Amino acid sequence: MRGEPPASPPALTPTLSREREREQDSVPLLQVDNVSLEYRTPERVVRATHRVSFDVHAADRFVLLGPSGCGKSTLLKAVAGFIPPVEGEIRLDGRRVAQPGPDRIVVFQEFDQLPPWKTVKQNVMFPLLASRTLGRKEAAERALHYLDKVGLSKFADVHPHQLSGGMKQRVAIARALAMQPRVLLMDEPFAALDALTRRRMQQELLELWEEVRFTLLFVTHSIEEALVVGNRIALLSPHPGRMRAEINSHAFTLDSLGGAEFQGTAQRIHDVLFEEEAAV
Repeated sequence: MRGEPPASPPALTPTLSREREREQDSVPLLQVDNVSLEYRTPERVVRATHRVSFDVHAADRFVLLGPSGCGKSTLLKAVAGFIPPVEGEIRLDGRRVAQPGPDRIVVFQEFDQLPPWKTVKQNVMFPLLASRTLGRKEAAERALHYLDKVGLSKFADVHPHQLSGGMKQRVAIARALAMQPRVLLMDEPFAALDALTRRRMQQELLELWEEVRFTLLFVTHSIEEALVVGNRIALLSPHPGRMRAEINSHAFTLDSLGGAEFQGTAQRIHDVLFEEEAAV
């Protein structure tokens, strides 16, 4: 009303500050933008993925899920900087990924990724020293810190041939996390393990994530593993890989296995992944 004094203007600074914080929180750490990937065989050029796009935010556990041959491992290698896209772009912290770097560390499924002549501690120290990230004393301290995180501090001075498959994978994870990468890349890291060890490794990975809150890009062809490990899942079609859908899976844990909601979601994912292409 006219007789009332004008209202005081709103305090803009706190509001703008909060908006900026929300904008920063919403900016993806990793962006895969319309990426197509190809590789050569003796006979022809094969398209592995076709115009795939997704974003990964800080502390996400983002899973690439699809059948064999859908290009999910090829995508992971492209994010690592090993394979350049033929179309589209991959960005980390807003900068184009053009080559491998210590801000992206890969854990593969093979057990022989650890040099056998080095002790467990030396294996974890090696990339820290080779990249000149730390001096020898600091590298040793960090190696022991992450070996403790994965429950292997007592095995620091043994060699890989003295370890089980699951223990070797724990060393590989400790070695990767010791580099403190922006994104940890895992290419079916538990696929070669027996069922009981695999379940234990999934649990330990999730416990480690709860403590460290690293950003994870994880490849698997197991629907159940995707639901347990991931908080977001990208569903890729059979060859060539295209984005079929993306789902949130943060509600599921290892305790969800066998539950009706878990089984129903797994069946729906299966139906989406393997639905027949529309007839031409």
